[in-house]
Amino acid sequence: MNFHVLTLFPDMIEAGLHTSVTGRALKNGYIHLSAVNIRDYSKDKHKHVDDYPYGGGAGMVMQPEPIYLAYEDVTQNMEKKPRVVYVTPQGSVFNQSMAEEFSKEEDLIFLCGHYEGVDERILEEIVTDYVSIGDYVLTGGELPAMVMIDAVSRLVPGVLNNEESAEFESFHDNLLEHPQYTRPVEFRGRKVPDVLLSGHHGNIDKWRREQSLKRTLERRPDLIETAILSKEDEKYLKKLKKGLHESE
Repeated sequence: MNFHVLTLFPDMIEAGLHTSVTGRALKNGYIHLSAVNIRDYSKDKHKHVDDYPYGGGAGMVMQPEPIYLAYEDVTQNMEKKPRVVYVTPQGSVFNQSMAEEFSKEEDLIFLCGHYEGVDERILEEIVTDYVSIGDYVLTGGELPAMVMIDAVSRLVPGVLNNEESAEFESFHDNLLEHPQYTRPVEFRGRKVPDVLLSGHHGNIDKWRREQSLKRTLERRPDLIETAILSKEDEKYLKKLKKGLHESE
């Protein structure tokens, strides 16, 4: 899979993604990354890419032409028009379903805004998806782009060593992940649950599923509405909810 990031800070993108899982995936060729410096496409002798907003107001706005020229250069050899993600707090909030959808693309372009934003005309011209990572404001789109690339990369075949890791971690079936434990068996008086030491895989799977349901209900009850649940899951949730009501 090919990630292309249109940015004013390519070094930030390169440094952030050439480490850990994404760094290994890049090295092994499972994913490819091009961090494209929008300034390289400025026709201004000082490489300016921003100007004052029409109508007045504070701050500067990124100009459309350098962005379009960068986009044109990146896409010139692509067989089809790629999806272009504009990172903005005005967009739909990024989630695991979106990551799964993006992971099916051959090429994915991220446009990172800066200053007071980007000229609306370039957004209308090239952007296909407006995406946010939360209801807060950051200095630029680079960090959110890296967050999304990390999440999407994990779903690309070969990126993770253990094929089950991507499938069964948090948000599988739209549920949070069950608790994890490792050595020692006891730490400061807290013991690993006996079921995990039993070697009975059926019981372990059942315990993990129930813990996943319990944790989701406690920490992210909003996810339950869209979770993929079996009849056993629904029965267990009903029992949990009854217990909660009785304790109130």
